[in-house]
Amino acid sequence: MEGTTVQRPHISAALTCSALLLTPLLSACGGTAEADTQPPGTPKGVTAQASSSTSVHVMWEGASDNKKVAGYEVYRGKAKVKSVPATKTMIDVNGLTASTDYTFSVRTKDTAGNLSAPSKAVPVTTQATPPKDDTPPTVPAKLTGTADGKRAATLSWGASKDDVGVTSYDIYQEDSRIHSVPASETTAKLTGLRPGTVYTFTVRARDASDKSSADSNTFDLTTESAPGAPASTAPTGLRTEVGKEGAEFTLDLSWDQPETGGVVPAYELYLNGRLTTTIVWGGTPPQGRATYRLDLSDPAGTRYSVKLRAKLPDGKWGDFSAQRTVVLTG
Repeated sequence: MEGTTVQRPHISAALTCSALLLTPLLSACGGTAEADTQPPGTPKGVTAQASSSTSVHVMWEGASDNKKVAGYEVYRGKAKVKSVPATKTMIDVNGLTASTDYTFSVRTKDTAGNLSAPSKAVPVTTQATPPKDDTPPTVPAKLTGTADGKRAATLSWGASKDDVGVTSYDIYQEDSRIHSVPASETTAKLTGLRPGTVYTFTVRARDASDKSSADSNTFDLTTESAPGAPASTAPTGLRTEVGKEGAEFTLDLSWDQPETGGVVPAYELYLNGRLTTTIVWGGTPPQGRATYRLDLSDPAGTRYSVKLRAKLPDGKWGDFSAQRTVVLTG
């Protein structure tokens, strides 16, 4: 009986503590959880660039929070005009009036709903209404670049021409626009990249009528690896060639296989960011450069982004190759 009497208070205390743990607003055994009332950091480096007579491109640097950033709010004057998720640090504001002065600012919002102080308001004037312009700019020439350490890169290209005038250049990474610069600049500094990662860049010129050129040449760039990080396992030298057999198109791929410390038994092939097929060799896996043909039944003019990755000896999937863009023609 004595042992039973001693145990009951402990059982009761444990059950009470467990019940409190299940209550969202209480911490273990009674304490109340502190609400997040600390506002996030204010966005820095805000820029506003007139893309055309009716649009402005706003960019900023990512901010931080003691918990987690949920997104950003973009203001024209005192009016909120856009909300974007935390993964975006740029936005186009459309529907503006030609030859008009505006100011733009940005605020950070955290997951608790706290807003930062507004950033510095940046002035911008939309462009004048352009004359009739049915011709897009010429393609930016000879895109090249260098990695600036582990997390940054600098790109440069040859200027485009337009019958009315180029207004800006848009930088794309795997078909997503990540940066813009005015027409007076033919270089761009990119930050926030990941160490030891393959990036694929293209550039398009844009005119005052918001017409864009075709893509520049594709440029692959690999950032420096972090100290002690394993070597990249990305396939390199990916090449593509579109052909046609009867009513179907063919896509011939070739690439240099990565050094993995063993034989690569398979590859995953992605089209437009989605897994399309797993390439498994029917016999002995090839050495050195590998090739593969994919049959496609889509109509002429269909556009694909293509990339692949290797299956490593430990069974995990390696790093993605640089991306290639193909259009079915013929």
